[in-house]
Amino acid sequence: MKPSTLFALTACLAVFLSSCGAPVPVQAPLPFVLITSAPDASPTSTPFQPSLATPTLPPLFASDSNPAPLPILPTETLYSPPTPQASPTATAPIEQLFPTQAAPPPAEALVVNPTPLPPLTTENETINFLLIGSDRRPTGTSHRTDTLLIAVVWYREGQVSLISIPRDTWLYIPSVGMQRINTAYQSGESGGYPGGGMGLLKDTVSQNFGIRIDHTAMVEFDGFRRIVDTLGGIDVPIACPYTDWRLISPGLDENNENNWWLYTVGPGQIHMDGDLALWYARSRSKSSDFDRGRRQQEVIRTIFQKALQTDTFSKIPQLYNDFSSTVITDMGLGDMLSLAPYAVNFTNANIRSYYIRPPYVQPWMTPGGAAVLLPQDSLNSMLIEATTLSTYAAARETITVEVQNGSYFDTMDALAASRLNYAGYETVTSPADNRNYGTSVLVDYTTAQDANQRQTILNVLGIYSANVLSIPDPNSKVQYRVIIGSDYEACFQPEDLAH
Repeated sequence: MKPSTLFALTACLAVFLSSCGAPVPVQAPLPFVLITSAPDASPTSTPFQPSLATPTLPPLFASDSNPAPLPILPTETLYSPPTPQASPTATAPIEQLFPTQAAPPPAEALVVNPTPLPPLTTENETINFLLIGSDRRPTGTSHRTDTLLIAVVWYREGQVSLISIPRDTWLYIPSVGMQRINTAYQSGESGGYPGGGMGLLKDTVSQNFGIRIDHTAMVEFDGFRRIVDTLGGIDVPIACPYTDWRLISPGLDENNENNWWLYTVGPGQIHMDGDLALWYARSRSKSSDFDRGRRQQEVIRTIFQKALQTDTFSKIPQLYNDFSSTVITDMGLGDMLSLAPYAVNFTNANIRSYYIRPPYVQPWMTPGGAAVLLPQDSLNSMLIEATTLSTYAAARETITVEVQNGSYFDTMDALAASRLNYAGYETVTSPADNRNYGTSVLVDYTTAQDANQRQTILNVLGIYSANVLSIPDPNSKVQYRVIIGSDYEACFQPEDLAH
């Protein structure tokens, strides 16, 4: 299991955010009660222990050079991709190579040098970052980049699109040919490509996705731990509980099965140090690469919001020096300082999340027997949406929703606010008058009293039975107030929310 998963995301965002009002190593005050796992908790009872003595068991999408240290255990997950088919035999009909498609693409489409996609982003309108997580350990000599996340930033308008790229995406790598995207960096480093691994990754993204990359940042897992700990930890809103195998203590031997237990976080707003955040963002034994991408973006969004809660303009040089040994980036201190004035344009509703997942890719077995993800035509439509400045999002950002927790479950207001943020609504939280609300309440303070807008907010929250109060107030600082009742179901899938 590759720990590359989120370091780049956090590191690069930490670097970028340090240039626009970035995070400080002091935890910002939050009006929430934090729910954390007890430090003396015992492992969840299970009928068997994982066999950790065989670290070459295949991950969900097998890679002969990408083994996972934990076995894949049957479980229900938030999203379960189709199981890849067995490697075809030499005499198998070609239809067996495409088990999820009505008809296979022409064989030549997998070997030719495709025409580069036209640019989807215009220079000077956006700054595009490629956030990279590396699996190299201090003693390693080579590594793959199993975490790749594109951040398209409209710095003047205050909008960000995050696009998660699965490691097994099968595409054309310049000078190499058709291959998994997570091999591009090492190919560029070992093959003498102009600009090395970073150069080849940038060209690969541009060729296949039409997205220009202006800056890159890469971090390894030890560096990621340090970044989160430097920030004083982060408070991640986890709407759906997540359970996976975790080392009982970070320093224990990974190959000893007695050193592992099933660990659960959420639901609730969970305070995480570097080690817990790393586990949450990289683990996938009981999950998938697609769900892992969702969790990585949760962590990124949390860091972004923490940055918005703090004022660190005066600490940019210090932060840059602190992270320079942890993050490999082509951004200089001057680049960061030049972006700082645009920090005022961002709110907690500014990030749109996109995930390259089915139906945008489909599992496919290459003629050589490798299980990969084959991009579909629908991917281009998603990329166009992700790289287009959203007037739809801009309209929602003019609406502020106050969220109060009227239920007995602590931090439910934080979970509901996060859900609204995913849909593009700016939120604030405040205490409710009591915690005994059985049914959620929506208060409309607008003068327009738009029933469709009220229903949209309720739909985003998945609330289908609520008390609606009409109290027009042109002097109200918020347009709507939602009081979460005990009937609220926190778990949701971000990809289902409209942007």
